[in-house]
Order: sequence, then structure tokens, then C-alpha cells
Amino acid sequence: MSTRKDIAVIGYGETKVTLKGGRSSYDLAGEVFEQVLVQTGLEPKDIDGISIAETMSETANPFWGVYMCEMLGISPTWMQLNGLGGASGIGGIARAAAAIRDGLCETVLVLASDAQSSSRPTEQGGQRHEFQYPQGLRGPVGAFGLLSQRYRHQYGLDDRALAKLAITQRNHALMNPNACDKLQKPLTEEEYLSSKYVSEPLRMLDSVMVCDGANAVLVTSTEKAKKYGAKRMCHPVGYGEITNFKGADPLADMTVSGFSVAGPRALKQAGMAAKDVRMIMPYDDFLIALVITLEDIGFCPKGKGCEFVMNTDFTYKGTLPLNTSGGQISAGQPGLAGGGLNLVEGVRQMLGGAGARQVSDPRNCMVTGIGVIPYGRNWGVSNVLILEQS
Repeated sequence: MSTRKDIAVIGYGETKVTLKGGRSSYDLAGEVFEQVLVQTGLEPKDIDGISIAETMSETANPFWGVYMCEMLGISPTWMQLNGLGGASGIGGIARAAAAIRDGLCETVLVLASDAQSSSRPTEQGGQRHEFQYPQGLRGPVGAFGLLSQRYRHQYGLDDRALAKLAITQRNHALMNPNACDKLQKPLTEEEYLSSKYVSEPLRMLDSVMVCDGANAVLVTSTEKAKKYGAKRMCHPVGYGEITNFKGADPLADMTVSGFSVAGPRALKQAGMAAKDVRMIMPYDDFLIALVITLEDIGFCPKGKGCEFVMNTDFTYKGTLPLNTSGGQISAGQPGLAGGGLNLVEGVRQMLGGAGARQVSDPRNCMVTGIGVIPYGRNWGVSNVLILEQS
């Protein structure tokens, strides 16, 4: 295992995920910040760095990060605004680690907050809609429908495997008090299989529900963490990232993602192989993404993802616990703070705070991020973070 443990994650915070809660992103962020301070015993003056994710609700505000500092009452010497979509959370940890190592700051709040379901829709297209989106594409649902259809054509797509992922995550969400209330009900295979198609073969229960929420983790040097008196911590020991994977290839295979680059890179840096991963918190805006993620990182051969799913116990008691808070699929997607939802769960598990769904021996955790999916291609950003206990 890696000995690269000079950076530590020592705290986390998360709001309840709500549907059309009506609160602003600033308000949600303030709640999370208070949680982090209470948990770690720090004060606002101790935070001299902030890494903040872009949002869907505040995208039109070019001073989003600056005003957030004002709202939180901090004056950081380093600020990073991340536009990696759902990859911004773990990307923020990597950037915070670099800033700390360079001496630009000492203690960084890696924050994501979004009130997308309570705000007006924002422009997501590349160039203009008439050039980027064909008639009737319907945004990410349509794009992931095309991806699912292509995967089914090339490799076959076992609906039972997708149902198993949906049910596993729903069962985890039932033990998560922060999960969206609307999703707090059991799910059966029959209910999954009978849910309506929204972009065939994509079903409604393959898809996230856009919500509001915020989450954050606190990053500092291991030396500083000890001075703060942190009793528990985990360390980012491996990271990989790629944007616009095969973007110059007009005929790229859309079923192959940037995880085929980012995953092996993160594992190599951590001194691990896929078989060494104790638990995984993969970005899950659509269930097909989980299948492709597992394949491209190296948990199984290409095209064998559904078979791997059927043969693996992903429950919190299993051999490879997966999205133990319910993931975005069953806890709700708090806009572009969605990437931080699974990150916080990984940190929570490693610090021993997951309660009824606590994983035994949470020695390490892999977290992944996805940012945007353009028409006819794989998603635009892929990143992988590996956390390890002290």
C-alpha cells in the first residue's frame, strides 16, 4: 500500500438531500460548514483555503466563489473554482493537496453546494443547441440512452444486473437519514423492471432525481492534522484525471470511458490493484455508468461488467461495498454537488461514522467522478481518487 500520506482528510459535512427545498446554495453551504467546524473543533479563521465546485443554480454568477467566502466568513489565501461537473469534489481534493504542498495554504474546505431543483434551468450545451443537440435528445437522459443502446448492441446488457445495482443502492439509502424523503421506500426487482422507459433502454429507475443539497470535506497536511488533535483521518494516496477523453477521434467507441486512463493511474500511484480496493463509491448519475466504470478501471474485462455485478456482493456487508449511502440514484442528486455525496460517504465510512451501514474494516476507498456527457460520445471528465486510512 501507499506511503504517500502527507495529506489528510479530517472532517466532513452533509445536508439532507431535498427536492425543491427552496433554500439557496449559500444557505446550504453554511449548514455544511458549521458541521465541519463542530466536528473538527476548528474556527473559521483556521480555514485559509477553499476549493469550491461550480453549480447549476449559481452558474450565471461569475463571483460565486468570492461571495461564498463572504457568506462563510473566511478570508482564504488560496481559492479554486472547479468546473469539472460531478468530478469537482474529488478533483478539489487533488488540487487542495497540491496547494498545501506548495505552501499556498494549510487547511482547505473542499465544498460543493447546489440548489438545482429550486432554481431555473441553466445552459449546458456546447456551442449552441442547434449545433450540439439533435432534435429530441433531451439532454443527459438522451445521451445516456444512446450510450446504453450502444453498449447493449456491442456486449449485451443484463437488466437483472442493473436491477441489482438499483436495489442495492436503495437498500443503503433506507439506512441513510440524509437521503431524499421521496426515495425513502424499498425497491424490488419487479418494480425496477416495470418502471417506464425514459430513453430506451434507459428506465426511470436508472436515472437520478435532481435535488438540492451541499457537502464538504476538510483537507490539511497530516502534520497539521496532528496539531489540530484529529483522532481519525484518511489520506488521498492515488489520483487520476482526464478531460475530453479521445476528443480528437471522430469515431471513438463511446462505451470506453476516461476511467480506462484515470483508474490505472490512480491505482498505480496508490501502489494498488483493483482487487485491493475495499469499497467503492462510483459516480452514479445513471446505472450504466457503474457498469462501464467497473470495467474500465479494471475490476473485470470489457463487456463483462454485468456478469461482475451479478457475481459480486455490493452491500455494506459484502466483499465490495458500493455507494453505501444510496448514491445519487437513491439518495438524490444535489445538482453539481452530487459528486461530493459519494465522496463524503467514503470519508464517513473511513472515519467510522456511518452508523447502521458501517463497513467492517474500511481500510481504503475508491471514489470516482464524472463530468458532463456530450452527444454521441462518452462523458467529458473522468477522475478517480483512492483514500486510505492511517
